[in-house]
Amino acid sequence: MLHVVLVEPEIPQNTGNIARTCLAAGARLHLVEPLGFAIDSTALRRAGMDYWDKCDIRHWKSLDALRAEAGPARFFYLSAKCQRPYWSAQFADGDHLVFGRETRGLPDSLLAAETDHTLTIPMTPTARGLNLATSVGIVLYEACRQLQGE
Repeated sequence: MLHVVLVEPEIPQNTGNIARTCLAAGARLHLVEPLGFAIDSTALRRAGMDYWDKCDIRHWKSLDALRAEAGPARFFYLSAKCQRPYWSAQFADGDHLVFGRETRGLPDSLLAAETDHTLTIPMTPTARGLNLATSVGIVLYEACRQLQGE
């Protein structure tokens, strides 16, 4: 099983769409607090609550708590602030794909500490960025594609 980790997500529609994507891919979704919305908010229900009870979702007080519980599992940190393209990684069962807040991404201190495990989705210089749900879909399905080839 692959794992998608959202660190302090802010936009309920993105989280709902990502939950649906995780359900479709057979991945577990981890939500790291604080969340920028209530799980029972109207916007989240519209975005994906019809799937919510079918999704494998875990909640965490911190990323450190998740990493401690995950033991030897690998974590890949996705950011526009690095150079290594996501397709260069060799994904494996049990990997965690970590995405940051929509407005700020992952903390610079985390990225600096994990330089060997940071990945990016290459974009043209004129692109401001990709939607979080789109980014998760791109990387998650590349990992799924690689695992299907095993």
